[in-house]
Amino acid sequence: MDEQSDRQRPTRIRNAKFKGVLLGLLCVLPVLGVACLAFDAQAWWPLVVYPVMSLLTVLLYWRDKSQARSQARRTPEKLLHGVELFGGWPGALLAQQVFRHKTRKVPYQVKFWAIVVVHQAAWAYWLFFQGRAAALG
Repeated sequence: MDEQSDRQRPTRIRNAKFKGVLLGLLCVLPVLGVACLAFDAQAWWPLVVYPVMSLLTVLLYWRDKSQARSQARRTPEKLLHGVELFGGWPGALLAQQVFRHKTRKVPYQVKFWAIVVVHQAAWAYWLFFQGRAAALG
């Protein structure tokens, strides 16, 4: 088998079940928050923002991985972190595993997980300390 066909072979996600559960758990607060905004406050824009930004993030990761393989101009990390911050972190987490991209770069991962924590903290605060979670029950 040559190097070219080795690169094109689909990669298996290591510990896929665990990582799927982790992604699901990390999405609980945003999903609850978005539901409250949509049905209680009649703000529907987050229903669009998270999926659109996640899709954009996956595409940017795919492009950056392709560019890295061909040694072409790369996507700036600031842009990747920007789309993660504006709601694309679920897509980034998925893309990191599917493309095995940016998973070993510790400074990148520190910033990525800081963005995830900011989202979790913001939704937790909005839901539980602003009394929004009562609207779900």
